[in-house]
Amino acid sequence: MDYQHITVAGGGVLGSQIAYQTAFKGFNVCLYDIDDDSLERAKERIMNLKPRYQKDLGATEEEVQRACDRISFTCDLSEAVAEADLMIEAIPEVADIKTEFYRKLGKVAPEKTVFATNSSTLLPSQFADATGRPEKFLALHFANEIWKNNTAEIMKHPRTDLEAFQEVIQFAKQIGMVPLALHKEQPGYILNSLLVPFLSAAQSLLAKEVADIETIDKTWMIATGAPRGPFAILDVVGLKTAYNIALAKAEKTGDPESKKVADLLKTEYIDKGKLGRETGEGFYTYPHPSFMNPDFLKGE
Repeated sequence: MDYQHITVAGGGVLGSQIAYQTAFKGFNVCLYDIDDDSLERAKERIMNLKPRYQKDLGATEEEVQRACDRISFTCDLSEAVAEADLMIEAIPEVADIKTEFYRKLGKVAPEKTVFATNSSTLLPSQFADATGRPEKFLALHFANEIWKNNTAEIMKHPRTDLEAFQEVIQFAKQIGMVPLALHKEQPGYILNSLLVPFLSAAQSLLAKEVADIETIDKTWMIATGAPRGPFAILDVVGLKTAYNIALAKAEKTGDPESKKVADLLKTEYIDKGKLGRETGEGFYTYPHPSFMNPDFLKGE
């Protein structure tokens, strides 16, 4: 199938990026979210991406505006997928929410529509039956700031049709990604199998008061030469995503450490509106976070 119309469900940090990158590469995109307030926030996120594309990719004003013009917005799911060749889901990382969404989606989407989840840690087989079309369902996972960090992990589950798998790989290339094919299900794919334990370890060190945020990041940056430490990375990912992952682990395994991390994120950051780089404050304050200071990596 030659995809023409793409629907993105969820206009959060990554959903907005997926929608904009897809439109930037010439596709017609419909962005769906649950209510008008959510759509307004998505529109604001997309407008904020325009200068990033101009700065990072050298895009012209005409190019970034043309991408915006290719995106439509709706909170009517039937309308959102009416013409969709591919639907990319980027809704909250909560299993029950995703399951309910796919049950509704399967009833209103055209037979041709392929479903792809951008879930960071959950497996497509968990939702395959809820979709009503397991053979046309798989995972398509992007890294944050996808216009620069242009990986697309495409992961099939045991019942995914090989043709749909290959079509999504081709689509990923068409929107400027490097497609990374996973032929076997793996929680966290490749990227998050490496990244999530790393970020969780940093959050645990903070929750246990072993060291403060800057010391932990400084340690990683100096010792490995990395441009960002774990908390700077978490600010890009978004603290709500980190909270959902920690809470899910705490509820699933009863792990007291994960519960402590989830509680810390909620009370000290999320409840205070500190959601990460997007809101101007998370673990660091933007646009001039201390880890960007030339003296950050120097000793006292």
